[in-house]
Amino acid sequence: MQLKTLILPLLLTLPVTGCSLVYKVDIPQGNYIESKQVEKLRQGMSQEQVRYLLGSPMSLDGFNKDRWVYLYYFKAGHEAPEQQELILNFDNNALISVGGDYQEPAAFSNSF
Repeated sequence: MQLKTLILPLLLTLPVTGCSLVYKVDIPQGNYIESKQVEKLRQGMSQEQVRYLLGSPMSLDGFNKDRWVYLYYFKAGHEAPEQQELILNFDNNALISVGGDYQEPAAFSNSF
């Protein structure tokens, strides 16, 4: 009788614990940008220079062609997602500001 009371709960819990062991694929999406790339940005850089340094932006504002948004989303298995955003503003094809989750570089105002 005691053997039944030990084995039955064990057999019922095995399928439940097996579900939590399912492998989940890491999902990276968007533009992965490192801080050292952002540090190379300088005020006055052209859009072509920024595109060469960072790649094409993930999103272009439909109403403002001078605002570029770089988005990065990463979901690692069972962990919470990580999201980063870099917003660049241009005026007459020249970079004027850096915003989002990245700090403006210390030497941003210096000419390049």
